[in-house]
Amino acid sequence: MTGKAKPKKHTAKEIAAKIDAATTNRGGGKAGLADRSGVEKGGHAKYECPLCKVTAPDVKSMQIHHEARHPKIPFEEDKVVNLHATIASESSKARPGIRGSHKK
Repeated sequence: MTGKAKPKKHTAKEIAAKIDAATTNRGGGKAGLADRSGVEKGGHAKYECPLCKVTAPDVKSMQIHHEARHPKIPFEEDKVVNLHATIASESSKARPGIRGSHKK
């Protein structure tokens, strides 16, 4: 019962929040695993450790990982692999199966 015969209504903010929660990848399941690993689009994991191939979202996290897992090797920021840069260069190539890629 909602009280005094007033029907309970959902606000626009609540409905928008439900739609956002239902359609946004929050990182769980197989889709979240692919997103975190950075296999397809780079995902959350932007940087990759050159020694053990572990991924991290930013340079600071990669530095923390490096100090914890590879303490005897000095951290060199220029050796960290940027996954977004490598994937972006591969995806910018024109593919014949996509409409409009070979317009004359």
